[in-house]
Amino acid sequence: MSITSNELLIGIAIAVFLSGTLAYLFWRQRKEVKQQIKERGENPSVNTKQLQLQAYERLMLLTDRIALQNVISRVNQQGLNAKEMQYLLTQSIKQEFEHNITQQIYVSPESWDAVRNFKDQNMLIINQVASFLPEDASGMDLNKSLLELIMQNPKTSLQNVVADALSYEAKKVMK
Repeated sequence: MSITSNELLIGIAIAVFLSGTLAYLFWRQRKEVKQQIKERGENPSVNTKQLQLQAYERLMLLTDRIALQNVISRVNQQGLNAKEMQYLLTQSIKQEFEHNITQQIYVSPESWDAVRNFKDQNMLIINQVASFLPEDASGMDLNKSLLELIMQNPKTSLQNVVADALSYEAKKVMK
């Protein structure tokens, strides 16, 4: 069964008609929403600022939640080996990050990159420390090694740098 040129033209005409109709309906809906905002006296830039500030707030919370010492205290479970604890720690960080991934549309690319780099750094540290432990190491051994690393070298963590960058960006939005 082959399609004739007339059938093809009719199919294209229907597709163009449907596309045009959908584009018109979308345009009309956006126009109505803008009109409703105007009638309520709302300033769209104020709403945008509120969304941006909320995003910076959520990213500050994310930064705190994925800090190694906080992840360890939240995820810590007795009786796990180092590999199981490594998995739990990295999964917790991934889940926290993925839960907040949409915030990137409201913040500067630099702020989002800082948060993403912090997440990546923490996962790298967990994986590196775990790789140096003996096969029979416990989850507590991994946690202890991670906390010792942080205590011996506080600059290992980007947490304060990221928090300062987010705070600076949020203050710029408030001006």
